[in-house]
Amino acid sequence: MSTRTFRVTVRGVFDGLSAEQRAGLLERAAEHDVLRAAFTPEGSLTYDVAVRPAFTFRFLDSGEAEEDILWATERAEEAARAWLEQRGYGYKNLRSTAEDLSQAPLGKRQRREAARKGF
Repeated sequence: MSTRTFRVTVRGVFDGLSAEQRAGLLERAAEHDVLRAAFTPEGSLTYDVAVRPAFTFRFLDSGEAEEDILWATERAEEAARAWLEQRGYGYKNLRSTAEDLSQAPLGKRQRREAARKGF
């Protein structure tokens, strides 16, 4: 059985931030800019609290079976909750989406290469 790669995105909204917490997030905003976004095993956080209190975590996980994507999503949500709670950040509206890259449609270049190789 081959390994499947999953991309999990966990979105939410900061809730009830104190003035100090908001200032701390603003101070570290450059570290969490969307231009630095990446899907990583430990999770990549992006936000722009100056514009709105929403955040996005991006996780990279893997499994062998199609249903492993459910476990990957659960792990990602738990990791996002843990990160927020360890720092005392309130949050709400946590929701997740997951993508199995083995099921993702091929781009034009990938289709051309697959056709050339006889797949």
